[in-house]
Amino acid sequence: MSATVPASARPATTDDVSSVARVLSRATHGDPLFGWLFPDEQTRMAKIRRFYAMAAGFGYVPHGDTRVTESVGSTAGAPVVRAAALWAPPESNPEGPLVSPRLWPHWGPLLGRGRISPFVRVFAEWKLAAPQEPHLYLAALGVDPAVAGTGVGGALLSEGLDRADGQGLPVFTQTMDDKAVGFYERFGFEVVREVDHLEDGTTHFLRRG
Repeated sequence: MSATVPASARPATTDDVSSVARVLSRATHGDPLFGWLFPDEQTRMAKIRRFYAMAAGFGYVPHGDTRVTESVGSTAGAPVVRAAALWAPPESNPEGPLVSPRLWPHWGPLLGRGRISPFVRVFAEWKLAAPQEPHLYLAALGVDPAVAGTGVGGALLSEGLDRADGQGLPVFTQTMDDKAVGFYERFGFEVVREVDHLEDGTTHFLRRG
């Protein structure tokens, strides 16, 4: 891997949607949620990428607070998005009534008829587990595997946590990736609830503050 020079996090624009989807799909390819949603290994990456392109393009870029971090290689070149975070501030709802009617017609063809109802149940569980008071919600955080271990993901997460601290807000997220729990705990998150569902997955709900 070539040396990378991370830039500071910046808000994403609609021009970044494809890069956000690329990074998040690469980062979450092994997540149990996507292994269940898209069991065909050969098509999984493309479907995850489309999943995040829709979530970011319809919801989290225009109606949330999506942040990206760029890096460049050891030689001069255009910056490349290496990490992305999908945030929902308390005053907005990137998955709410303004967004859902545009998204749901696309979920059926992507997920397949047999996955729609279970996916809705999992999605509903996530929403019911969220704090009732105003909070910053982290829907997704991912780092391009090409720069894993360089601190890019931690820096991007810290940037969001600093914003939450400045506003006195708790932060809430969830993951089905057991390995991610330890990562979040290093940043002050605590597991507040766990729910077993799907064939072999457990959602870990985490809160900080």
